[in-house]
Amino acid sequence: MLEDSIVIKGNKDGVNAIINMDKFKDFDEMLEALIERLSKGKMFYKGATLKITTELKHINSKDFNKLKDVLFDQFMIKDCVMEDNEEKTSKVFSGIYEGRTKFLRRTIRSGEIVDYPGNIVIVGDVNSGSQIFAGGNIIVLGALRGTVLAGNGGNSKAIVAAFYLQPEILQIANLITRAPEASDKPKYPEVARVKGDSIIVEPYLPNKFL
Repeated sequence: MLEDSIVIKGNKDGVNAIINMDKFKDFDEMLEALIERLSKGKMFYKGATLKITTELKHINSKDFNKLKDVLFDQFMIKDCVMEDNEEKTSKVFSGIYEGRTKFLRRTIRSGEIVDYPGNIVIVGDVNSGSQIFAGGNIIVLGALRGTVLAGNGGNSKAIVAAFYLQPEILQIANLITRAPEASDKPKYPEVARVKGDSIIVEPYLPNKFL
């Protein structure tokens, strides 16, 4: 394997892995090589923020899940940021803007603020009293009860999705709303998006946002 296929650099914010997907025949070969590289300093990555810069067009949703499981479970990183080195604002991946994405596998607690210019994906709950600000979409694989602002900066195409969508305040671009009373909430995933001059909340349906 060529030495420049995966370049790992440390910085004050964590670790950056630059991956050239064109050097690999497929995703699985790249993942095997990445595991081998990271294994040489496994304890160094525990609790660290890892940013991966690569061609995201070569990675599908199944690959993303496999990659995240390896990074969070095997190397115990704290956060993961995905950046496309060919980022284009018009590209969409499985209904979600394909650009920079920050993955958090933890509960966002009261008083905590998460602010990121791209997408934010949280595997865990967002508690009341917390605040999430994203330039892109906000996806919560858990309960969302804090304050969220997606499309920060005016991106009205951004969405907010959660397994249990009950935010204190929900804002997309320049529109703000509140969730219905908890007693009226369904038990299935929902997506909030802008339609016309208002924010609508509807059930999450696969392929609806392609």
